[in-house]
Amino acid sequence: MSLNGWFQIALFCAVVVALARPLGGYMSRVFTGERTLLSPVLSPVERGLYRVAGIDAEQEQHWLAYASAMLAFHVLGFLTLYALLRVQALLPFNPDGQAGVAPDLAFNTATSFVTNTNWQSYGGETTLSYLTQMLGLTHQNFLSAATGIALAVALVRGFSRASAKTVGSFWVDVTRTTLYVLLPLCMVLTLFYVWQGIPQTLSGAVEATTLEGAKQTLAVGPVASQVAIKMLGTNGGGFFNANAAHPFENPTALSNFVQMVSIFALGAAMTNVFGRMVGDERQGWAILAAMGALFLAGTAIVYWAESAGSPVLNGLGLTGGNMEGKEVRFGILGSSLFAAITTAASCGAVNAMHDSFTALGGIIPLINMELGEIIVGGVGAGLYGILVFVIVTIFVAGLMVGRTPEYLGKKIEGREVKMAMLAILCLPLMMLGFTALATVVAAGLAGPANAGPHGFSEILYAFTSAAANNGSAFGGLTANTTFYNTTLGLGMLFGRFFVIIPALAIAGSLAAKKTVPASAGTFPTHGGLFVGLLVGVILIVGGLTFFPALALGPVVEHLAGGLGQTFPAGG
Repeated sequence: MSLNGWFQIALFCAVVVALARPLGGYMSRVFTGERTLLSPVLSPVERGLYRVAGIDAEQEQHWLAYASAMLAFHVLGFLTLYALLRVQALLPFNPDGQAGVAPDLAFNTATSFVTNTNWQSYGGETTLSYLTQMLGLTHQNFLSAATGIALAVALVRGFSRASAKTVGSFWVDVTRTTLYVLLPLCMVLTLFYVWQGIPQTLSGAVEATTLEGAKQTLAVGPVASQVAIKMLGTNGGGFFNANAAHPFENPTALSNFVQMVSIFALGAAMTNVFGRMVGDERQGWAILAAMGALFLAGTAIVYWAESAGSPVLNGLGLTGGNMEGKEVRFGILGSSLFAAITTAASCGAVNAMHDSFTALGGIIPLINMELGEIIVGGVGAGLYGILVFVIVTIFVAGLMVGRTPEYLGKKIEGREVKMAMLAILCLPLMMLGFTALATVVAAGLAGPANAGPHGFSEILYAFTSAAANNGSAFGGLTANTTFYNTTLGLGMLFGRFFVIIPALAIAGSLAAKKTVPASAGTFPTHGGLFVGLLVGVILIVGGLTFFPALALGPVVEHLAGGLGQTFPAGG
């Protein structure tokens, strides 16, 4: 640990907070249909898209119709991407002659990108054609991110409206998010990444001569455009197998910093969108403060653990921090901070091998995901994820003072609490249920590269990453098998939609309610007391749900490492 390292962490946080309000203001105007700087150029395009699709932009939807449109949209997206993966060998823009993808891997990949998870059981440069990368994966990177933002805005409308039957139009929300927010920002980021040295070409692999005079084949392609949306949309799927550790995806310290900021930018700005749309920006800042407290605590632990190094290696005199599995150009701070950000935001991009982190360094990314998409989270998903916890927190506060809980003038009653708990409990059910299955069947036990607690951690991390729609991996698990492709795919589907549907039900229920004026007994939800209570509820629920599983993996690894027993990488 160093003063320079803490300065970089502080700089990152300052930039994200500084961007939250201007981005939030712009996005609020987009979602409320107000004129923006880009309206003269994009409004005719928007109206043209509605005419072609037969959409009435003025007609809003009940939450059930909104959910139905969203599900139909995802089913069509899944089928299209699955078909593209299967027949890519017959299609153009395949200069390296990639074959069609196997059925189980195609199912896993299509599910992964449609649900904004971007788990990859394959190496991109050795498996997919340029057409699949562009038309299939990058396309879904935009639409899955836009869906998350649209759903968050629908839930915000539930809080901001009174006696309403509708929560907006799914088609309008997705169109405006893609057209006004994601595309313009990605165009700027793509040009920046090209300047930094990331390839953007349709040419095939090139042959280079190494310093030793040997020939080496270098995969290239339309990389910069995919990197832009993979980070901004918290998708995380890499063009190359090494993801953001690859020099063609993340070549410099500056590109690394901008990618980290991109991961948090829209998720943090969504809290400001929430505050603006409910008429009190302080509410958004309070939620961002709760997110920030959890993030900073986790980042500090990862940075400290990786800087301290492995107890086993330290005992052998190999001090100076844990550099195993890390890129020298990023170092311990750049790798630790990236790991905390990508798992807090459910992005899943990696610039280091999480499997090679120390036990305590590896447990924080795991905990970030197990808490659900709440510490900034995926774009949109982070906001509706933490608002579910807000509802539980308000319910707990009401129990403490003996009042009917209310939030932003809306009574929080049994229906909302039940839907919130359904959304919260579906994640541990998927994470722990599939982990339990994988540890008792031969097909599951064949996956981990390590035995003992670390092998268990590899399995637990994989299913946690899938259900949390994160997509990162410890890296020691052989996941490209029928068993893991299928079970991980199911985990992604349940983890995405079993949270979305209850959240939309909450939106519909709240929108239909009347607004109750605040009174002397109303619990203030914009101050430090509320922030502390929210963080406490999150940690208590997460701890009670997951601690037994954590104790079997990383915690045991750390204790064993401290006693001088040798475990494979990560212990």
